[in-house]
Amino acid sequence: MPHRTFIWFILPTALAMILFIGLPIVSSFFQSLHIENEQVLMEVENCDPFGCTTNVRVDVEATEKIEAENPLGRFNGFGTYTDRNHLAFDEIREAWDNKTSIGEFKDIVLNLPFYKALLFTLTFCFAVTPPVIVLGFIVALSVNTLAKNLKGLIVFGTILPMIVTPLIGSLVLFWMIDSQGIIGASIQILFDDPNLSLKASSNLTWITLIIYGIWHNTPFAFVVFYAALQTVPQDPLEAAYIDGATRFERVRFIVIPHLYPVATFIMLICLMDNFRVFEPIIGFSAEGVAQSLSWMIYQDLRNENKMLFGSAGATSMLTILGIAFLLTPVLIRTWKEFKTER
Repeated sequence: MPHRTFIWFILPTALAMILFIGLPIVSSFFQSLHIENEQVLMEVENCDPFGCTTNVRVDVEATEKIEAENPLGRFNGFGTYTDRNHLAFDEIREAWDNKTSIGEFKDIVLNLPFYKALLFTLTFCFAVTPPVIVLGFIVALSVNTLAKNLKGLIVFGTILPMIVTPLIGSLVLFWMIDSQGIIGASIQILFDDPNLSLKASSNLTWITLIIYGIWHNTPFAFVVFYAALQTVPQDPLEAAYIDGATRFERVRFIVIPHLYPVATFIMLICLMDNFRVFEPIIGFSAEGVAQSLSWMIYQDLRNENKMLFGSAGATSMLTILGIAFLLTPVLIRTWKEFKTER
């Protein structure tokens, strides 16, 4: 393809990526370097028949004037990245200097907001992604062997969790595990304990969120694997069958190597998507025991006093860096394999 034709071919996509991805990232970075403007306070004297009292209140006009002059806020550099709500360098240094054991140091660090959210985010990523790939592959293999008149109905039922929006799906499961829901009530009857609740333990809440993540993401892996199975060459499969290879051997030595690039693609997408976990936490009302990086951004933007754009921007940039760090080893390995094949 001539270079000129190629440029015109990718130009619309490139412009859309710059407009809807590149510019927002740059904007978030510049916003993360600023913090909120200081509020101008003024003393007001209130007098009544019993005497006068002096109160302090916000000078609205002066504060609005400052905000109009500095819409981004006060420049703070990378101070927001290192404060207690983010990387918390000072708190970690102090905890290290005063530690009595490694366990105590770990507990202090994991109770800091950013690292607490990062722990759940990484746990969710690595607990959800592998089962999604395995289950998606198994379901795709199973559906691919069904009769044609059954495939349509089974495929629709399999992709249903992907059709349901994440928030609605998490709310439905949250109601089901309630003490009056079908799952919660069944567990109480099974263990003969009317006080048993899946919501009572932070560990059980994490497990429930992970199960929901697997349930919601598996249909995506299934759809991609199922489409890829239609491209598996039939000649090697038929030759292996004639030579006496079992179904397991045909899958292991022919199908899986053919689908390896597809599995890599699914892993990349799932890691990126799971690293941004947010809706299940809201749907399960699990903010008290499970916070993610995306949930931290949400909290900053719904602050009761004032939206913390700088803090939200810093968390957004750290989230992007975290995703890039997770994907880099996979991308490097894929690139090396691509160069070897060439």
